Amino acid sequence: MKRIFLLIATNLAVLLVASIVMSILGVNTSTMGGLLVFAAIFGFGGAFISLAISKWMAKKTMGCEVITTPRDSTERWLVDTVARQAQKAGIKMPEVAIYQSPEMNAFATGPSRDNSLVAVSTGLLYGMSQDEIEGVLAHEVSHVANGDMVTLTLIQGVVNTFVIFAARVVAGIINNFVASSDEEGEGLGMFAYMAVVFVLDMLFGILASIIVAYFSRIREYRADEGAASLAGKHKMIAALERLRQGPESTAMPAQMSAFGINGKRSMAEMMMSHPPLEKRIAALQAR
Repeated sequence: MKRIFLLIATNLAVLLVASIVMSILGVNTSTMGGLLVFAAIFGFGGAFISLAISKWMAKKTMGCEVITTPRDSTERWLVDTVARQAQKAGIKMPEVAIYQSPEMNAFATGPSRDNSLVAVSTGLLYGMSQDEIEGVLAHEVSHVANGDMVTLTLIQGVVNTFVIFAARVVAGIINNFVASSDEEGEGLGMFAYMAVVFVLDMLFGILASIIVAYFSRIREYRADEGAASLAGKHKMIAALERLRQGPESTAMPAQMSAFGINGKRSMAEMMMSHPPLEKRIAALQAR
């Protein structure tokens, strides 16, 4: 219930702020052109703000402890391995961090190829062999080298714009229909209109999440292939096999899970940010 309340409150707050800002800027959202500008500003704006603060958010959300000076041989090996892979991939050395979690997972994030973070869980660090960890690290470094954070942000911006634009166009059509059927011709009241927009935002948002998940799965296959090139195919397959033996990822927040090595499972594959581990292993074996 807390999450639902926060979701509703956030959506209403965004709509309120958006309306105030557009009024100050003098953008007329009653026209198609004005509405499209409105949708693009807030669709891409939110996505790029999330990208800009992604490293900071990851550190705060996951409690990441960045390794500045390795305290033992394990941390030294971790930093040296990422450094070697980053050099091979042609990117600037990412920050390397560890976060406390019993599940085996890792993620990469950051606003650019040369400003990134690679983090691993304690469960992965002490639950996998070095070869398996090397495969996981190569997967995350490949995400950074492929520019996946920026790519997914652009895709998210496009679908956000679609959601905002389409929801308000459909709400306007409904409002006009109600007005034409009403003797007084007033249409929906302000609160009723906002409620319709909110429901449409949620419905179109589900469709948008399916599109984003599709591109995210393609991105995972590419990162697996990159890991095979950086660390060796057998190490990446071994890492995926170990993940398949364990439970699904549940501790990582939604905004981070898309960049994790191990994603949440679902009965409907089209809603998954990661392909099933079995398919990822099969794709590498056929490579």
